[in-house]
Amino acid sequence: MENILEINNLSKSFPGFRLDNINIALPKGSIMGFVGENGAGKSTTIKLILNLLKRDQGEIKIFGLDNLRYETELKEKIGVVFDESNFPENMRAKEVNQVMKNIYRNWDEKAFHNYLSLFNLPLTKAIKEYSRGMKMKLSLAVALSHQAQLLILDEATSGLDPVIRDEILDIFLDFMQNEEHGIFISSHIISDLEKIADYIAFIHQGHIILSETKDSLLYNYGVLKCSSAEYEQIPRDLIIGSRKHKFGVEALVEKNKLRGNNYTIDQVSLEEIMLFISRGAKE
Repeated sequence: MENILEINNLSKSFPGFRLDNINIALPKGSIMGFVGENGAGKSTTIKLILNLLKRDQGEIKIFGLDNLRYETELKEKIGVVFDESNFPENMRAKEVNQVMKNIYRNWDEKAFHNYLSLFNLPLTKAIKEYSRGMKMKLSLAVALSHQAQLLILDEATSGLDPVIRDEILDIFLDFMQNEEHGIFISSHIISDLEKIADYIAFIHQGHIILSETKDSLLYNYGVLKCSSAEYEQIPRDLIIGSRKHKFGVEALVEKNKLRGNNYTIDQVSLEEIMLFISRGAKE
């Protein structure tokens, strides 16, 4: 299967933090949810994909092309939405349209106005008067109006009410009707990713802990419940994260690696996986 986005051995160091040998592959026609706690490396990864930061090592390919060598060509095909609006506050939507016409060769003015109408966004109202949800919708309208094939979204639905989030998720699913498209979305809202994501990548302290299809994660992993004594007999390389309490221990494990033992292993949700990875230490 051809990948729309491929990250190989990507690293970037800052004082006190290192993004360490990140490997991610997003096939065409798929949505990947990028999940991790604050400071795990999500925004750093996205900035490296967009060449807003200089990487220390590694390779990033978009549509099979190196993101440095073909940066200008690739950015024509990428729609980007960050968690904050990057438009000048005094600008109006009709002025955004004029600016974007001069930036993107494939800018579709009709599509932009259709999205403004769909999102109920006024043409002549200053962006500073927009609500957070309206600003996010404007950013999304821009991202979708230059024939982008890959959407990269950094916490694009955070802080929005459930009704608006559902509207935006429907737009994402409509965008994915074209099997040549892809979406890479970081989010703290796991319920949104459960609705739309095909793949999930969990990042923790600069490391990719898991990166699989959503269905395989939910099928292959589970929460082991056992006594402290039983827990001590389990090899640590079989445990992804754990938490102890007065009744024993709960641990995130791959179910097939513990088959044949009389352990109680419960089904796990994506949110539980994230909590075990971000908070659960292997003790």
